[in-house]
Amino acid sequence: MSQPGEKNWKGPLQGITVLDFTRVLAGPSASLALADMGAEVIKIEPPGTGDETRTFPPFKNNESHYYLSVNRGKKSIVIDLKSPEGVALVKELVVKSDILIENYRPGVMERLGLGYQTLKPLNPGLIYCAISGFGLSGPLKDRPSFDIVLQALSGALSVNGEPDGLPTKLGIPLGDLVGGINGPIGILSALYERSVTGVGRLIDVSLLDGMVGMLGYLAQLAFFTGEDPQRQGSQHPNLVPYGVFAAQDGSIIIACLTNSFWGRVCQAIGRPELECDERYNSLEKRREQRTVVNEIVTRFTEQHTVSYLIELFTELEVPHAPILGVQEALQQPQIQQRDMVVQVNHKTLGDIPIINRPIKFPESTQPTPSAPATLGEHTDFILQTVLNKSEQEINQLKLNKTVY
Repeated sequence: MSQPGEKNWKGPLQGITVLDFTRVLAGPSASLALADMGAEVIKIEPPGTGDETRTFPPFKNNESHYYLSVNRGKKSIVIDLKSPEGVALVKELVVKSDILIENYRPGVMERLGLGYQTLKPLNPGLIYCAISGFGLSGPLKDRPSFDIVLQALSGALSVNGEPDGLPTKLGIPLGDLVGGINGPIGILSALYERSVTGVGRLIDVSLLDGMVGMLGYLAQLAFFTGEDPQRQGSQHPNLVPYGVFAAQDGSIIIACLTNSFWGRVCQAIGRPELECDERYNSLEKRREQRTVVNEIVTRFTEQHTVSYLIELFTELEVPHAPILGVQEALQQPQIQQRDMVVQVNHKTLGDIPIINRPIKFPESTQPTPSAPATLGEHTDFILQTVLNKSEQEINQLKLNKTVY
């Protein structure tokens, strides 16, 4: 096995094999994190369309943007899980694997004959991560889940949006993506535990639990006050000035977290006397005078261009940011220098840009992730290299329509 610093080092999870039964977003984002860390992720897809996101438009040469976004660095094998032969083949792979991730509704894997209790005797070291909307227990466990539903039920949607408008869904589908955060945390913890005990375990990841965990200080605020936190738009419930401020040709973010930053804001807007003004010289007072303080700052910002404000705020160390569109964000020097956008060669599309691994290991060089796989692209390779199947055996499996 390659070591950190060597040319062929893939990451700290090199040598770990993951069976990936996930689809859409919550599960694939979890297996993506493991692939990014160097694990060998074998994505098991059903015959026909494969992962449902392969059918989500828009397309380029029949390849879905959605599928490409969360499946870099994985291998694809097509197995018919509705056939006994397909289930038997998966069990062979389980024996060779360290981790299994699935995000079907509770009970589906059991009905397929691939539940944790069935697989555990085959591989006692198997770490089995079940990701679902509501978890493996509770009155909602059998309900389907969707990102916006999870945002609504967790309370997150209620605090997002302008104060005088309707609640607004988060632009980033955090209700699903939280599975890509908590799933790997649980898996890596169990992987460490296994290094001590030699035994794997079942992990139950609920997306609703994850969203509730994301409430953070908003939950504690509700505990303290006995009231629901209210929508603040881009503002902060306790910090002022904080949020979006109009400029002459657009808008800009200002984030005043402390009194020292308040002094810098006052200097920047040409009102240094306000730093010590008894009406505004504490977090609590500025919160009570939110409307007045925001109007004072806005009267200054709306007279200047975004580029001027960036230059001024940078010089005076006022926390700020321009509001970038996605394309501009991906093209900014910080992102480019960090290699967050890389070119990969896709089997159908040729050279395409994709997002790179977000976690770096400065003392080692990881190769660029492989392009997202076409459906069943690695079926033969996996059967040959993982299960040592002969060409004749593979042909027979294809003839039986066990694999594709």
